Amino acid sequence: MSAGLSLRLAAREGRLAGPTGSMAPGLVQANLALIPAALADSFEAFLKANPAAFPLLARGRPGDPSLPELGADIDLRSDLPRYRVFRHGEVVADPVDITDLWRDDLVAFAIGCSLTFEAALVAGGVALRCHAPGKTCSAFDTSLPMQAVGPFGGTLVVSMRAVRSEQVSLATAITRAHPMAHGAPVHAGDPQAIGVDLQRPIDGIGLSDIQPGEVPVFWACGVSLERAIAHAAPDLAITHAPGHMLITDFAASTLQNA
Repeated sequence: MSAGLSLRLAAREGRLAGPTGSMAPGLVQANLALIPAALADSFEAFLKANPAAFPLLARGRPGDPSLPELGADIDLRSDLPRYRVFRHGEVVADPVDITDLWRDDLVAFAIGCSLTFEAALVAGGVALRCHAPGKTCSAFDTSLPMQAVGPFGGTLVVSMRAVRSEQVSLATAITRAHPMAHGAPVHAGDPQAIGVDLQRPIDGIGLSDIQPGEVPVFWACGVSLERAIAHAAPDLAITHAPGHMLITDFAASTLQNA
């Protein structure tokens, strides 16, 4: 059994709690969005108009909870440790299983995630306090607009990792080689320059403090999906809960420089 399938089965059976950041070093992790079929083409066009935030890994078929392109025996209704449910653009629940919410018109979109490249950063010598069991990076709203398509729009969300000042260039070079996991940072340094308040991490989770000698470095983040869904306000949409990703069967190296 692959490491990815083992972790998915653990989530399916209620034995896996997130965040998933350090659980699957070397494997591709993915953001998930489940969108009604009537909006699916507009949503895909929106993703492609904002490739840094939304590198598209796979699109499913209406009503099909599998994504065979990304792994064996995937069941999107139960294989993530936690989900986020939206009704008319508002968050209404963060369940651990969405089987009872599944509809025949839901279309799955799997989108690259920066948690994929964290193992490469650590292996490359970049010190990350957020890459450890039970820890995760933080995410923040910005003032940067995304390119709107149809009903989808909003402002960009970024993930932040505190990086030693002498390692920022190294972190940039390593992540630039992972465009399908958001690629290079969108900003490093002054958070206010992109409208970020480090005192207000999304959901209040993740390491958001900056210690002496560190620089806040920001990458486009898949939590931007939530802002797009709030903007479009479909009757139902479901995403991963922040930090609780779909773990695929693919080695991160297969998408490097993709």
